[in-house]
Amino acid sequence: MALQPAALAEADTGVESSGNLTRLWVRLLRSPMTLTGLVILLVFVVLAVIAPWISPYDPSAVSDAALAPPSGSHWLGTTQNGQDILSQMLYGARASMVVGLGAAVITTVLSVGVGITAGYVGGIGDELLSLLANVFLVLPGLPLTIILAAYLPHSGSLGIILVITVTGWAWGARVLRAQTLSLRKRDFVEAARATGEKTWRIILKDILPNQMAVIAASFLGTVIFAILTQASLAFLGLADVTQWSWGTILYWAQTGSALLTGAWWWFVPAGLAIAVLGTSLSLVNFGIDEFINPRLRQAGIGTKKAQRGQVSAKRPRRVRHQGPVVRRPAATPFTQDSTDVVLDVRDLRVEYVGESGRTPAVSDVSFTLRRGEVLGIAGESGSGKSTLAYAITRLHKPPAEISRGEIHYTKPDGTTVDVLAMDEDELRGFRWEELSIVFQSAMNALNPILRIGAQIEDVIVAHRPKMDARERAARVVELLGIVGIPADRANSYPHELSGGMRQRAMIAVGLALDPEIIVMDEPTTALDVVIQRQIIEKIMELKDRLGFSVVFITHDLSLLIELSDTIAVMYGGKVVEMAPADDFYRRPQHPYSRGLLGSFPTLGGPKRELTGIIGSPPDLRRLPSGCAFAPRCPHAFDACATQVPPLLQVTGPGGGTSLAACLLHADTGAGTPADPGGPHPRNTPNELATGETR
Repeated sequence: MALQPAALAEADTGVESSGNLTRLWVRLLRSPMTLTGLVILLVFVVLAVIAPWISPYDPSAVSDAALAPPSGSHWLGTTQNGQDILSQMLYGARASMVVGLGAAVITTVLSVGVGITAGYVGGIGDELLSLLANVFLVLPGLPLTIILAAYLPHSGSLGIILVITVTGWAWGARVLRAQTLSLRKRDFVEAARATGEKTWRIILKDILPNQMAVIAASFLGTVIFAILTQASLAFLGLADVTQWSWGTILYWAQTGSALLTGAWWWFVPAGLAIAVLGTSLSLVNFGIDEFINPRLRQAGIGTKKAQRGQVSAKRPRRVRHQGPVVRRPAATPFTQDSTDVVLDVRDLRVEYVGESGRTPAVSDVSFTLRRGEVLGIAGESGSGKSTLAYAITRLHKPPAEISRGEIHYTKPDGTTVDVLAMDEDELRGFRWEELSIVFQSAMNALNPILRIGAQIEDVIVAHRPKMDARERAARVVELLGIVGIPADRANSYPHELSGGMRQRAMIAVGLALDPEIIVMDEPTTALDVVIQRQIIEKIMELKDRLGFSVVFITHDLSLLIELSDTIAVMYGGKVVEMAPADDFYRRPQHPYSRGLLGSFPTLGGPKRELTGIIGSPPDLRRLPSGCAFAPRCPHAFDACATQVPPLLQVTGPGGGTSLAACLLHADTGAGTPADPGGPHPRNTPNELATGETR
């Protein structure tokens, strides 16, 4: 049933209400395996709790009915001293369950604390915690358990719990550390950092939920391991054999030669109880894994009526509140004559610091982004495009380091701030409020276990903590409508959406706080051309309507020409050409740009040979002297091997002005640029544009 705007406070966008939690439990219990396991486990727990009240006899009381088989008086028979085995089993369940659950809780808490902390924090903390875990991993478990138990023979259940915890926590910590290491670099975790989420919130909402299947399996496995360990220690006589447990029953059965005398009823019930309990825990584990992983859920569960309250597809009226999301007025249409600069980057240099030295990934890059402009950045893989995007947003992590340069952002009121001088709190306000990023792959950038609405809402929660649930839900619906996603899809998981819808959801995340700048790092990667067209049209529509500026990074030069106002081409970490998109297409001024354009077929006009670019991009650790493109350039001459070309202003035949880093345009001494075609041209710019070759 669709909710009206007044009921949007109850919409499920990530924070589960008590009613929704009830439905989650109902969904979990729909699994026959889970239900069977839980019923068996509940029976054991109830019997352990009420054992003193339902036991027919004192488990230690002797009688004349020695080694009596099961009968109406003694349902499970008696021992050689006439003790009732059923009573011993009931009392033994209490001790075994206390040891199993107690050891599992302490061991799991210790494993989670050490493993996730070590994996996420990294550095010296990771080294020390990993060293501690490794020390316990190499210790022989069984001998250590036997030795510790021998020194604690009369400590009861607490001693056994401590022994199991000491010998069992390291393995779980090691597994969780490895899982955390694989998760902390995932795009959805980077996205959470970019939104300004605090570390503890990222761990609780992004890292921990994605490891719940591992944690649940570790916990349930530890329960049965602890029960088996306690039974083994008791069977060997290393535990307090005066305290009744299933292991104690097996110890006295072995001491009384029950197997040799054929008294099967003395040892079978205890062994069978351990086996059945282990089976029930395995069934519960299967159900939890299916429940936690949305991909494993049965079709139809958790969708439509099983979900709590689908939100209305109609966009609700926005509610005013204290500290609202800022509404940016739509800017006037962008023109190349605009001087309203929103982002100014000067001489930016980003290096990767390693044992072998410093590797420049971005070298002396300068550009200005004007309000309402789409700046396209193109280049082959390894040219520094994504590194530049991460540097602009200050999301780069060690070993990346900004060694030089300036990044200035101009607010709508004209105030200019230095992005590189911002501390963590200032960056938290700058990201997503003023500048947001749409990551390269929506498949990885979206958290697989959270609904789409919850992930959009996370950005709002991080920056608008005072906004209530009703307002957040209304904003989520509004954002989904803006990017063309039905409102009821807020309750969908990422795997339930198509690639195009996932990418639009990422754009909705980027628009959540109406930023002035959106950095899009290859947002159409792995999408077919039809979906690419839809995404690009949506981006252009939103830009014109909301008035933000875009830094668009892609390999697809034809897409960039259609989308961008200005195009910057990067090679070897440098900008080698920057020009208005139309001038770039018709009159490319750098040989590398011509090679890129020559690699794309034309859809109309005469046929031409695709030339491409010979060779491979340079190794940034060993850049060639002079022009980095010289080894691949068909127009290179002697000076290209020794001189690094500056970025020169070039005026094309049609009057358009471009910037190109090529010695072919170097000053001839009279103050005029050289012939754009070069001294030995293979194709002139105009010929490339028309598809002619010579």
